[in-house]
Order: sequence, then structure tokens, then C-alpha cells
Amino acid sequence: MTTTENSAEAQTEPPPNTSLLSGAHRTATIGILMVVTLIAFEAMAVATAMPTAVAALHGLAYYGWPFTGFLVANVVGVVAGGEICDRDGPRRSLLAGLAVFTAGLIVAGAAPDMAAFVFGRAVQGLGGGLVIIAVYIVIAEVYDDRLRPRIFAALSAAWVLPSLVGPVISGALTQHLTWRLVFLSIPPFIVLALLLIMPALRSLAPHPSSGARLTRWRIALIAAIGVATLQYAGQELHWLSLLPFVIGLVLLVGALRRLLPAGTVRVRRGMPAVVAFRGMLAGAFFAVDSFVPLTLSHLHGYGATLAGMPLMIGALGWSAGSWVQGHRQQAHRHRYVRAGFGFVAIAALTMSTLTLHQTPGWVAYLAWLVGGAGMGLVMPTLSLLVLDFSPVAERGKNSSALQICDVIGSALCVGVGGVMVAAAAHSLLSLPVALRLVDITMAVLALSGSVLAGRARGVRQDG
Repeated sequence: MTTTENSAEAQTEPPPNTSLLSGAHRTATIGILMVVTLIAFEAMAVATAMPTAVAALHGLAYYGWPFTGFLVANVVGVVAGGEICDRDGPRRSLLAGLAVFTAGLIVAGAAPDMAAFVFGRAVQGLGGGLVIIAVYIVIAEVYDDRLRPRIFAALSAAWVLPSLVGPVISGALTQHLTWRLVFLSIPPFIVLALLLIMPALRSLAPHPSSGARLTRWRIALIAAIGVATLQYAGQELHWLSLLPFVIGLVLLVGALRRLLPAGTVRVRRGMPAVVAFRGMLAGAFFAVDSFVPLTLSHLHGYGATLAGMPLMIGALGWSAGSWVQGHRQQAHRHRYVRAGFGFVAIAALTMSTLTLHQTPGWVAYLAWLVGGAGMGLVMPTLSLLVLDFSPVAERGKNSSALQICDVIGSALCVGVGGVMVAAAAHSLLSLPVALRLVDITMAVLALSGSVLAGRARGVRQDG
């Protein structure tokens, strides 16, 4: 064939399809976004209703436990989901996760006391962990390198509608009806999502079972027990709590050494740094985020709806930041990591000023817009870097490690906040001082991530 013929053939060859809604990707995209939208709605709605729910169950001293219970169980779900996906493909993990998540909503919504409420939240966390890993693996199997930045950007954008309506609906239900409906109204929509996602799951190529045993979930369970024990030790505020503190620390460190890539604690360049950054980022952001409604309701007298509005605005910033990373040059992704961590640090420091009476409550709206933008820049970028650095056979394990560090970092940092609020409930600190200490501590953590961001570079793995 001549050069001219080659050229003519190249000119007539159709360009590659870069649409997430093309025939080959439509069902998968709709199904994935539907699932993520429901999880996002639950997160936004529950965070808004939490101060009222905890007060109704007489559990202010245990304010951090519903968040920690969700997160520590999420660790087990993430690890089990990663193993199931590597062994059998993502279908089983996704379906089981949605069923367990729904059961947790029902238990939490019907809880007669704080213990049952925390248990329901833990069941939700287990289901959520199974779901999120399955979503990651579906993305890896369905979308190529050109489309992955866009689907991750779309996942972040899927938080926009829940962020707009979640706090408003949750606040209205909480103020005018009951906080229980925030949990009990979601299961019917999960059934609808399941019906919509089934065609996408059937379209996946067969995934023969490797026959490998599921063993790492036991290690994840040890890590979860370690985190819970650490928070229990801090909650007791007594010198006898030193023993459970040491036990929890030993359990957690021993488990994480087997669950995370070597060098994660030292933030070693490449994959270990990417995994470590996910934990640092999630911890810094969600530790402050969890207490934003409490800050505005208890210190500034805001109602449930207005106290939850910063979460809505933060998610809008998250979507905008994600759009930027999805449509810009991807060659220097560590720069997004540095900028995003910086934004989160600024937002946390600004929130610390909300603990002073001189600062008006509306400043929280601006602060969380900036913090959300930082998350939008970094979270999808870290997800892309994990896929870049992972051989195909290790995508499930490495995606699992990313989520593990995410939820462990969140659980530990939210736990720190819970200990501070418990100290305030026991009159050892004032509530403004407790919340200020949380915000400043997380700002320092985020600033550390910005300084170390250059380590989010490594060698790409293509097979």
C-alpha cells in the first residue's frame, strides 16, 4: 500500500469516541452515576441531620461515633470489595454492597437509642465500602485512558444535585417532620438505582473466578477495631484509657503494614505517596466537614437547613475543581495535589475563625466553597494516579489501599474531633475551643500535604 493510500485510509478512519454517553458506555455511565448520586445524597442529608439526631438520642458526648462507626466498617467493606473484585469481578460486590447499605439505613432510621444508631451507621459503612471499590473496577474495565479523567470528573459532578437538594430536604424533614425520614426515605431510590444499573453490569465481559480465598478482610477488621479502640480510649478521658490506647495503636499499625503499600507512612514517592495523600486529604477535610453543622447550630444559632448549607456549597466547589482537573493538561498532576491541599488548609483555618463570636456565620459558606474546590482538584487526580501506577492485575488491591487510607484517615481525624467535643461535653474545654483545635490541627495536616505534593510522581504501569 502506498503512502498516499495509507494517508487516505487514516483520513477516512473515524475518530475515537470520547463521549461518556456513547453507545458503548451509556448504560455503564448512567448506572455508575446513579449509584454515586444516591451515596452522595445520603452523605449530604445525614451530615445535616446529625446534630438533631444525636441530640434526640441524648448522645452529644458521642457525636463522633456515628461518623467513626461508618468509617471503620467502611474499611472492612473496602478490603472485602477489593478481594471480591479481583477474584470474581465487580458485579457481586456492587449488588451485595447496595443491599447491606440499604439495611443500614433502615436500622439507623429506626434506632431507639444511640447504640443502635451507631450500629446502623456501621452497617451503612460496610455496604458503602463494597460499592465504591466495585465502581472503581467497573471504571477500569469499561473506560480507556482518554475517558477516565472525564468519568472521575463526572463522579464528582454527581455530588452537585444531592448537594443542592440534600441539605435542604434533610433540614426540612428534620425541622418539620422527623430526622428519621432522612434515613428511611432513601431505600426506595436504591431499589430504582439497582434496576437502572443492572444492564450496565450485564454488559461487562465475563470475569472468571481466580479461586483465591478472601483473607485480607480479617486484617481490615483488626484495623477497624484498632481505630474504634483508639477513639474509645480518647473518649474516656481517664488515665486508665492508656491501656486501650496502646492496644488500639498496636492493632492499627500492625494491620496497616499489611494493607497499605510499603512506604505509605513515610510518604515515599510514587504509589505510597499517592495512597498516603488520600488519607491526609480525607482526614483533614472530613474532620472539619463533620463539625460544620455543629459549629453553626450550636455557636451561631442556625437552624438545621442553614447549618447544612455549607456542605451544599462545598460540593459545588468540589464539582468545579473536578471539572478543572478533568479538562486540563494531565502531565503535571502533582500540581493539582499541591493546590488542592492548599485550598483545604485555607478553608480549615477560616473555619477556625467561626469559633469566635466576632466572625459571622456566613463566612463558613465561603470557606467551604474553597475547601470543596480543593477536594475536587485532588481526589480525582489521586484516583487517576493509582490507576496509572498499577499493573492491571493489581488494580483492585491498589484501589482498595487508596480507599483504606481514605477511610482510616477520615476515621482517625474525625475521632480526634469527637474526643475534643467529648471533652467539651464533660466541661474540660469549651465547645468553641474544642472546635477551634480541630480546625487548626486539620489545617496543619493539609498544609503538610501541599508541601509534600511533589512526591505524587512515579513510574506508570501499563500492564
